[in-house]
Amino acid sequence: MGSGGRECALAWKLSHSPLCGSFYIAPGNAGTSEYGINLPVSYNDFEGIKKACIEHKIDILFPGPEDPLVNGIWDFFKNDPALKHIIVAGPSKEGAQLEGSKAFSKKFMARHNIPTAGYKEFTIESFEQGVAYIKRTEPPVVIKADGLAAGKGVVIAQNTPDAIKAFRAMVMDKQFGESSATVVIEQFLDGIEMSVFALTDGENYVILPEAKDYKRVGEGDTGPNTGGMGSISPVPFADKAFMQKVTERIIEPTVKGLKAENIIYQGIIFFGLIKVNGDPYVIEYNCRFGDPETEVVIPRLENDLVELILKMHEGKLNEVTVQHSPKAAGAVMLVSEGYPGDYPKGRVMTGFEATKGSLLFHAGTIGKDNDIVTNGGRVLAITSYGDNIKQALRKSYENAALINYDGKYYRKDIGFEFE
Repeated sequence: MGSGGRECALAWKLSHSPLCGSFYIAPGNAGTSEYGINLPVSYNDFEGIKKACIEHKIDILFPGPEDPLVNGIWDFFKNDPALKHIIVAGPSKEGAQLEGSKAFSKKFMARHNIPTAGYKEFTIESFEQGVAYIKRTEPPVVIKADGLAAGKGVVIAQNTPDAIKAFRAMVMDKQFGESSATVVIEQFLDGIEMSVFALTDGENYVILPEAKDYKRVGEGDTGPNTGGMGSISPVPFADKAFMQKVTERIIEPTVKGLKAENIIYQGIIFFGLIKVNGDPYVIEYNCRFGDPETEVVIPRLENDLVELILKMHEGKLNEVTVQHSPKAAGAVMLVSEGYPGDYPKGRVMTGFEATKGSLLFHAGTIGKDNDIVTNGGRVLAITSYGDNIKQALRKSYENAALINYDGKYYRKDIGFEFE
């Protein structure tokens, strides 16, 4: 389920499994059609997804984006006699609240002593208390809409007036509708960020390759936040000692906490982490793979993903050893001009046949009149392997130069701090 670069990378991986008979992507994009059959069904159209699953005798459903998970696709399937035999690779609606509600995830972390930034939550009724709390908090101040806001619901305000302005916009002006009816205000953690992914069966878990993505649109990490302009894996600072801390302080207590609270969770847990003075803290949880991290994580995962999903369903992930490729992977995202603001669609793309040695994961593309045209802000992720990150990115940049469409833009400094 889905149509972005993440789903294209997952489609590439799933379709290569010898256990995969027939394969469908709803709704997919111009790239996913190389790996299976695209179905013109929105991933939020649960009745449409149901009809497609019955018609095509589906055994496994893999939701890519967060929306269907937070909206309860797992519960929808498990409560329908015609669908309940289908494996849904993702958490229950309650489990997806780890991503769906910042307040829920903060309270969960507090209950299980999982390290995260100090915080308080406020609503329209407690607006004045929120303003007072901001005034007492040393800037920068982090303001987060409680619910899903398409990756745009977080503001890092550098001073108190800006923080109050962002808080007012979310709570009083309903900037994100119901998603910002509750707002979490938290302390700013100063460090370096990364993403860790675990697959859990509700009791056991395996850790997949880690990644670091680049959110700012401009080089040197400047300009507005985007959905992600590129990513690398492995992460140079995530050595064995640091990952041991992540496992013991964050992953273990999260999985045990979900089980202790009887929250059904069989799927991916994405830990958005920050390293502060050598220690890991959770910035956020997500209930699915990240994008564009998936475009480097999945190529470095050497296990059969379908087999992992089956082991997850059987509660036997303790029998699995995950193999990470010794190669590095680097992804560069080509975007439309104007992104992350308003951008044009329908620009004809050329140059695909000239590229070589990279994986081309389509994000915002669609087939039209025998052409591939742009259909989103983030258009194409170009992923390459290398003996190190620098080598992998060099190959991705060589191929990025060969793809053409009007208004093409990409950052030329992904991985810059590890040069």
